[in-house]
Amino acid sequence: MVKYLAKRFFRSFITLFIILSIVFVLVRQMPIEGYFPNIEKMSQADIERDLEMMGLNKPILVQLFDFFKELIVNGSLGVSRVYRTNVPVTTILADKIPVSVQLGSMSLCLSLLIGLPMGTLMAKYKGKFFDHLGTGFIVMINAVPAAVYYLFIQLFGSELLGISMLFPWNPPVVKWILPVISMSLGNIAYYAMWLRRYMVDESKKDYVMLARIKGANENQIMFRHIFRNSFVPLAQYIPTSFLNTVIGSIYIESLYSIPGMGGLLVDVIKKQDNNMIQGIVLLFACVGVIGLILGDLMMVALDPRISFSKKGGDR
Repeated sequence: MVKYLAKRFFRSFITLFIILSIVFVLVRQMPIEGYFPNIEKMSQADIERDLEMMGLNKPILVQLFDFFKELIVNGSLGVSRVYRTNVPVTTILADKIPVSVQLGSMSLCLSLLIGLPMGTLMAKYKGKFFDHLGTGFIVMINAVPAAVYYLFIQLFGSELLGISMLFPWNPPVVKWILPVISMSLGNIAYYAMWLRRYMVDESKKDYVMLARIKGANENQIMFRHIFRNSFVPLAQYIPTSFLNTVIGSIYIESLYSIPGMGGLLVDVIKKQDNNMIQGIVLLFACVGVIGLILGDLMMVALDPRISFSKKGGDR
């Protein structure tokens, strides 16, 4: 296990280095006009002076070296040049992340509380009314553009509950209802669909047939054996979906004016705030990498038969 983790972390650092390097180079290929909202009023000397202050007139490799040196030695991602002038990137992200974490955590809990029982019951009553009802829900969520049912939930939900469409700062619990429901629907459909599939496949295996022949209780077979074994392959995606959820939903957070991570990347790209772009990309990349590792560890915790020390054990 230790050898596996060391290998994964080493690969992760290489991956993060490559991603950051590519993003660093790409954002510096953007026109310099984006750095100066009033460039038409500036002289060439003023432009050169400001570029010098931002370190953008150095060779690209020198800039890249300086960036990684500052990141590794001081743990600094620099300061925002446009979004919030001269405010450290880490300070801005520290203000945004907790809001998205709170929203994402509640939506993921709701997804698991509804999605897992739904998938289990669909598998248990395969081909019956509840299975057809759940399948219709899954098809609707996957077929209808998310923006459409997000708007319906906001419009009719706010009218039904008598709450504002816009999300105020530090709201009471009721204000979270519509954003949480909107954000959880996709994961509910995902968990229900895949758990049903895994459980249907698992129910056809020999050990299940043997347990039924021996007269074991059907509920015991379903929940203690089929569900347990079917949940293992699904579990590896839960940490990733959780981490991806907590970094924010661009559309939902924009729709309800939630001051979280959603939409921040798009905003800073438009403003050509390089340090902010690099900081957010690093955060998103770390989330993806950590999610994969946690998913593997969760599989091992749930099923001791899985070993990463054997050939072909890691992915």
